[in-house]
Amino acid sequence: MKRLTKKQMWIFAIGQLGWSILGGIINAWLVTFYLPTSEAVSEQGANFFVPTGLVILGVLTVLGLITFICRIFDAVTDPLIATMSDRSKNPKGRRIPFMRLAAIPFAVVTVLVFLAPVNKISGINIAWILIFLILFYFFMTLYCTPYNALISEFGKTQEDRMYISTAISLTYFFGTLLAYVPFVFAGVLQGMSVSYNWSYRLCFIVLAIVALVCMLIPTFKLNEKEFVDAKPSEANVIKSLGATFKNKEFLKFTGSDIAYWIGLTLFQTGLPFFVKVSMKLDESMTMVFLGGMTVLSACFYPVVSKLVSKFGKKKLTITGFLGLALAYVITALIGVLPLPGMVFGVLIVVIASFPMALLGIIPQAIVADVAEEDSIITGEKREGMFFAARTFAMKLGQSIAMLAFTSLAILGTTQDLSSNDITASAVGLRIVAIVAIFFCCLGAVTLMFYNEKKVMKTIEDSKKETPKENE
Repeated sequence: MKRLTKKQMWIFAIGQLGWSILGGIINAWLVTFYLPTSEAVSEQGANFFVPTGLVILGVLTVLGLITFICRIFDAVTDPLIATMSDRSKNPKGRRIPFMRLAAIPFAVVTVLVFLAPVNKISGINIAWILIFLILFYFFMTLYCTPYNALISEFGKTQEDRMYISTAISLTYFFGTLLAYVPFVFAGVLQGMSVSYNWSYRLCFIVLAIVALVCMLIPTFKLNEKEFVDAKPSEANVIKSLGATFKNKEFLKFTGSDIAYWIGLTLFQTGLPFFVKVSMKLDESMTMVFLGGMTVLSACFYPVVSKLVSKFGKKKLTITGFLGLALAYVITALIGVLPLPGMVFGVLIVVIASFPMALLGIIPQAIVADVAEEDSIITGEKREGMFFAARTFAMKLGQSIAMLAFTSLAILGTTQDLSSNDITASAVGLRIVAIVAIFFCCLGAVTLMFYNEKKVMKTIEDSKKETPKENE
């Protein structure tokens, strides 16, 4: 079978640019849009669509509970779609047909999440957000699970996998950066007499169109059958899922990965609040800081592959965890140390950029390694299920983070915690940063138990035996 050229690898990576824009919109804006700051309410005309206080058993917000319910739904759909993809006998391939099917509704539903129909706190809005957020995660799974499985199937060598992982990591961060563009352009639209809500909604619509085009490009530009000749798995969903989670090395990685996504999402969700509430800067600086972090992180990308060949994936991923934790320590010190908000912002950007490069590239390559080792041992090609489990770890980590953020960010406020218009406080945001530090450290400790030498030895031994088998 053919190997992807470098150009084709970048075409494949454009798909990640698309879905990361949509994922970034939800991660960056779900809480920001439905939990506006007091300044946005009083000065820009923002309004509340759902209750924002700790109204669920006195410890949870409505928005936090909604996101958690959606992720429970994901626990069912992830393995089902992964099994359908692994077992697919579609003549056009096991993966790309699913991606084509998902792209359009994925983009449309992302926008619909923010079109709550009642311009005040209402149960109708709660139901609306819940329904369309569930659909968002369903179509995200329908696109991302087959897409991620192709990382292992397209990456026929370690070099190819690292190159693909590097490319999709770069497009992921760039897509996430684009999701923050409304911080700049929404203000411009408001200056043209567009309402607060529609200034952001119009930005989301434009971004969703861009994302849709990006997601469709690899599905029409790459012929899966030219590069992949995988025998469809015969295992049903229960058998395939059970076999996947029997892989001890994968379990260790997944535990660390969940911790990573909790820590990362707490930061990404909280960034607009850290900028505006803690640093006391204009919210447009969110885009500046994230852009700076993305560009600086990209500068380290060419170095990562060389470092992996010298130190291995495990050690560098642990280094990434600890480096990210250090950036969160700086975040927690905002308002404690007598430094201007801008200084804190620059420090966070500089410190977080290298860890973000490591954690953006290497984990996907680790999953591909584990999936290949498992297929060598079992004879079953279940890349879809392994990457579905990784996608589920991402979503689980994100849901826990958003559930935690909406509850933690308002701690320390002088407002009534059960009120319907409560907003984040500086104390609550400091607690968020401390919790993020804990999960980054937990991820590092968990990954220490991953046996990288065993996984790589199995793969290397298989490569040595292949020529003999062909003779």
